Amino acid sequence: MFDMRPVGYLVGLMVMAMGLTMALPLLVDIAEGREHWPVFAESLIITCLIGGLVALACKNSIDEGLTIQQSFLLTTLVWAMLPLFGAIPFMLGETRLGFVDAYFESMSGLTTTGTTVLEGLDDLPKGILLWRGILQWLGGLGIVIVALVFLPVMRVGGMQFFRSEGFDTFGKALPRTLDISKGVLNVYLGLTAICTLFYLALGMDAFEATVHSLTTVSTGGFSTSDASFASFPGAPQYVAVVFMILASLPFVRMMQGVQGNIRPLLHDTQVRTYLRWIGYAVILVVGYDLVELGELSEARFRERLFNVVSIFSGTGYGDGDLMGWGHMPFVVLIIVGAIGGCTGSTGCSIKIFRYQLMLNALAQQTRRIFNPSSVMILRHEGRRVEDEVLQSVMLLFTFYILSLGFFSVALELTGLTVLESVTAAWTSIFNIGPVFGENVAASGALHGFPDEAKALMILAMLMGRLEIVAVVVLLLPAFWRP
Repeated sequence: MFDMRPVGYLVGLMVMAMGLTMALPLLVDIAEGREHWPVFAESLIITCLIGGLVALACKNSIDEGLTIQQSFLLTTLVWAMLPLFGAIPFMLGETRLGFVDAYFESMSGLTTTGTTVLEGLDDLPKGILLWRGILQWLGGLGIVIVALVFLPVMRVGGMQFFRSEGFDTFGKALPRTLDISKGVLNVYLGLTAICTLFYLALGMDAFEATVHSLTTVSTGGFSTSDASFASFPGAPQYVAVVFMILASLPFVRMMQGVQGNIRPLLHDTQVRTYLRWIGYAVILVVGYDLVELGELSEARFRERLFNVVSIFSGTGYGDGDLMGWGHMPFVVLIIVGAIGGCTGSTGCSIKIFRYQLMLNALAQQTRRIFNPSSVMILRHEGRRVEDEVLQSVMLLFTFYILSLGFFSVALELTGLTVLESVTAAWTSIFNIGPVFGENVAASGALHGFPDEAKALMILAMLMGRLEIVAVVVLLLPAFWRP
C-alpha cells in the first residue's frame, strides 16, 4: 500500500515555512498604516496551523526514506499545494479575488510565469505587492533550497529532487547535495542584494527596488506598477537586462566563480550559446527596425534589448507594445520564449542545454546519412551523451510540442481568439508572462478571460514549471507498481 505520510510530512513543513514568510508583508502593511495587516496575520495563522497539523500527523514516518514514486509525488504536490495557501491573502485582502483568480495569481507567482489577473497595482497595499514578489522569489529557487534542507531529515539524497524539478546537473562539479544547496543559495541571495542596491542607486525607492530585485533575480516579472518596467526607463532597464541574464545562467557555475574558479563559467558551452543566441535575437529585431525606419534611437534599442532578454529569460517584464514591432520581430520573441535560459538557473522553458543536445544529435544523424559506415559518438563538453539522456531530451521536446497544441485548442474552446489561445498556451507552458489579444487589458492583466481558460492556464503553468514529465509520469499505472 502506498504510504503518503513521508510526502505529507515534507509538504506540511514547506507549507509552514512559506507561511512564516507572510510575516514580511504583514510588517510592511503595519508600516504603511493602511490597516491591511490583519489579512496577512490571518493568512499566516491559517497556513502555519494547517501545515503544522499535517506535518504533526505524518511525523511518525520520519525514520522512513522516500521511494522514487514518493519523490515525484512530493515535487508535484509542493507546486500544487503551496500556491493554494499563497492564494489566501489575495482572497482575504483588498484585491478580493475569487478562488480561481487568487489561485491563478499565486500559481503564476510561484512558477515565476508572471501573468496576472490584477489591475490597478499602483493603488494596492504594499503588503500585497511584496507578497507577489516573495512568491516569485520563493518559486525561483527558494522552494528547491527549502526542500533540500528538509530532505536529509528523511534520509533522502536531494539529487532525485533536483532531477524531478528539472534542475539539470549534467557535468556538476559538486557531488554533495548540501554543498550545492548552500552554494546556490548564497549566489541567489547575493544576486538579489546586489540587484537591490543597483536599483536603489538608479532612483527606485526602497520598496520598488526590493520587489523588483525579487522578481528580476527569480526571472518572474511581477511589478509594482501596471506599466511594469516602462515606469523605470533608462539605466534601470539596462541593469535589469544584466541581472535577468545572470539569473538565467547555471547557478552551479556562478557558485564556482564566486569560490574563485571562474573558468568553468567562461568555458561553459551552454553559457556561451545562450549569450550568442541573445545577441542574434537582438540583432534581428534591431536590424528589422533599421530596415523599416532607416534609423534607430537609443530608446528604441533599449526597448528591443530589454524585451528580448525579458522574454528569452522568461522574466516577462513589459515595456511597450510588442505586437507593434512588426510580424518578424514578434515571431522572434515567440521563438526565444520557447528556448529559455540555461539549466540549473531560474530561467524558464526547454532550456539551452537541451537544444544543444537536440541540434547536435540532428547534425550527427545528417552526417551519418553521408557516412553510413562511420562510428559516431555524441558528446557534450567532452563527455559522452548516453542514449538514455538523449531519449529523455527528445521525449521532453515531444511533450512540450503536444502540450502547446493541446492547451492552444482547449483554450480556444473556452471562447478565446486564436491569438489569445496560442499565446496563453505559450506563456503558460513555457512560464514566460505576456499574453496578447483583444481581451488582454492594456496592463497585461487577464481578468477578462473566462474562469475555464484561467483554470487551464493554471494546469499548464504547473506542468511547465515541472517540465511536464514529472506530472505526466504520475498518471501512468506502471509508475505506481512496486
